[in-house]
Amino acid sequence: MRADLPEGQSARDSLWRRVTHTSPARLAVAAFLAVVLLVALALWLPIATTSGHSAPFIEALFTATSAVSVTGLTSVDTAAYWSDFGHGAILVGIQVGGLGIMTLGSILSLVTFRRLGLRTRLMAASETKTTSLGEVGLLVRAVAMISLVVELTIGLVLFSRFIGTGEPLPRALWHAVFYGVSTFNNAGFSPTDQGLVPYIGDWGILVPIGIGVFIGSLGFPVILDVVRHLRHPRQWNLHTKLTLTFALALLVVGAVVLGATEWNNPATLANQSTSSSLLNSFFSSANTRSGGFSTYPIELQQPATIITQEALMFIGGGSASTAGGIKVTTLAVMLLAILAEARGDRDMEAFRRRIDPSTLRVAITVTTAGMALILGAVLGLSVIGAGSLEHIVFESISAFATCGLSTGLSQTLPWAGKLILIGLMLAGRLGTMTIAASVALTNRHRLIRLPQERPIIG
Repeated sequence: MRADLPEGQSARDSLWRRVTHTSPARLAVAAFLAVVLLVALALWLPIATTSGHSAPFIEALFTATSAVSVTGLTSVDTAAYWSDFGHGAILVGIQVGGLGIMTLGSILSLVTFRRLGLRTRLMAASETKTTSLGEVGLLVRAVAMISLVVELTIGLVLFSRFIGTGEPLPRALWHAVFYGVSTFNNAGFSPTDQGLVPYIGDWGILVPIGIGVFIGSLGFPVILDVVRHLRHPRQWNLHTKLTLTFALALLVVGAVVLGATEWNNPATLANQSTSSSLLNSFFSSANTRSGGFSTYPIELQQPATIITQEALMFIGGGSASTAGGIKVTTLAVMLLAILAEARGDRDMEAFRRRIDPSTLRVAITVTTAGMALILGAVLGLSVIGAGSLEHIVFESISAFATCGLSTGLSQTLPWAGKLILIGLMLAGRLGTMTIAASVALTNRHRLIRLPQERPIIG
C-alpha cells in the first residue's frame, strides 16, 4: 500500500484496477441489469399506467430493457398504455442507458488502449490524442455535456414546431424534451399518439429528428474528434474518417433504395408529394440504421424494402454510440480487406493509413457473433410459433441492432417470445461491445510459432 494515499482511497483504486483490468465486461453487464431492473420496478407500479393498475411484469421488463438499451421495441402502445409517470421512467431509462453506453464504449476503448503494446500505443496516441485511463473523469463529463447540448438543441427546435401545431404549452414542452432525448440516444420511443405518422410531411419535425438520430449514431469519439478539429478535417483520425465516410454513404444509398422501393406503394409514399417522399426516404434511411422512428407502418412496406432495412439495421451506426448493429467501421474493415485481397495487396489501407490485420479478426468475430445471436433468436421464436418467418427475422434483427423498428410482432408475442427479445436486446447492446474489447485484449505473445500452411478457401 502506498504511504502517501489514504487507506480508503488506496482500497478504492485497487478495486478499480481489479475491475477494469480483469473484467470490465462483467461490470458492464451487472450495471446495465441493475438499471433495467430499477426501471422495470418503476413501470410495474400502478401509477405508471393510464389504467391505474399494475402492468404485467413482463411488459414492464420488456419496456425497461428496450429503454435502457435504447432500442425502441415496444410490447404495448407507449402513448396510450403508460402514464406521464411511466413516460418519465422510460425517459430516465433512455438517458441513463444512452449516457452509460457512450461512456462505457469510450472507457472500454481506453482499457483496450492501455493493454496494447508500447509501439502501438505511441502510434495510437499520436493518431487519437488519447493518453490513459486518467482521462475517464474528463471523458464522462464531456460525454454528458455534449449529449445534453445536442438534446437541448433538438428539443428547442421541436418545441417551437409543436407549439406551431397547436399543442398546449406544457404538452409541447414535454413532447419536445422526450423526443430530444429519444432522438439523440437513438431510442425510438414516441410519446405522441400514432408516433410520427401524423407528421409524415412535416419538415419542421422530421428534419431535426433525422439529423439528431444521425449525429447520435456517429459515436462520441467521432463527435469529439470533429469538434476538436472542426476547421481542420485533415487532422481527423482514421476512425472518424471511416465512420463519417461509410455512414454518409449508407445514408444516401439507403435513401435511394428505400425511396425507389416505396415510391409507388399506396400504403406508404405513393400519396405523398415529391418533396415529402424524398424527405421520408432519407428519414427512413437514417432511422433504419439506428433511430427506430417511422412515419408509416413497417408491415405495409414492400418485401424489397424489408430486406434492405434488415441489412441496414444489421450494420448499425458508429462505435461507442447509442446505435446498435455490428457498426459501420466493422463493415468498412471487412470491405477494405476484400478490396486489398482483390488487388493482391498485403496491407489494408485507407486515408493514407495502414490498418492492423488484428482489426479484421475483431470485425469477423463481432459479425459472426451477431449472426449467431440472430439465428438463435429466430430459431427460438419459430419453435414457439411467434408468427411468420418474415416478421420473426425482421423483429430479431431490430432487437439485436437495438433499432426499434417493428412489424407489430412484439405486441403479439407470448411471454417466452418477449423473454427471447429481451435477451437479444441486452446481448445486442452489450455483447458486440464487450466481445470487441475482449478479443482486442486477448493478444498472446508466443515464443514458438507453428509451421504455416494455407488451406484452400472457396
